[in-house]
Amino acid sequence: MTEPRPAPIGAWSPTMETGPQKALKPTPTAPELAAHLAAKLCHDFISPASAIMSGVDLLGDPTAQDMRDDALHLISASAQKLADMLAFARVAFGASASAEAFDSEALHKLTEGVYAHVRPNLDWQVATPIIQKPGARALLNMSQIAASALPTGGIALVKADVAGDTIILTVDARGPRARLRPEVVAGLNGEPLGEGLGGHWVQAFYLHSLVAATGGRVTAEISEERVLLAATVPN
Repeated sequence: MTEPRPAPIGAWSPTMETGPQKALKPTPTAPELAAHLAAKLCHDFISPASAIMSGVDLLGDPTAQDMRDDALHLISASAQKLADMLAFARVAFGASASAEAFDSEALHKLTEGVYAHVRPNLDWQVATPIIQKPGARALLNMSQIAASALPTGGIALVKADVAGDTIILTVDARGPRARLRPEVVAGLNGEPLGEGLGGHWVQAFYLHSLVAATGGRVTAEISEERVLLAATVPN
């Protein structure tokens, strides 16, 4: 049976809603973009941080001592999630010290930390041993966007192949109800935020900007139960 041909980024697909075109906001300034990115990270971190505090409150409640084991488990699991997300964000979005290249196994571990707390599974098939900073950041962001594209679970296949002085990054997300939000599609196209959630848009826009700054390109193909992200950057 022939596999359906994916639709190009921004085109209609069964997983995308249609409707009238919305007015786009102006392209954000650097401070505005930083504010959107900070808001996204705060949103990511607040859930496990709040869960930790809930567990601490339970431990301190003399009427809830029978829930002590549950509280300790909540604190432990939430602390692990927060640590995983902070380690990932430090490389995906931060200056990440002075490192200009990353071992692919280190990137694998960071990505596994994210996928440990979401429904889809990670299939990491990156054979390239060393990836330069732009490609490493792009691959991490593509992997996290792919996880969000699989809300009910599935598999995200991550690959990186070197072709001359270029590295080709792909994340193939397959699963039921696989889709990209319209604001994510806009961000990947380098468009300003229109309707939708800024936290989803800003990561896609950041990925587009990151890749474009190297002279590369990021694309997405959307078909039924599949989202394929690809990017080319110098290596």
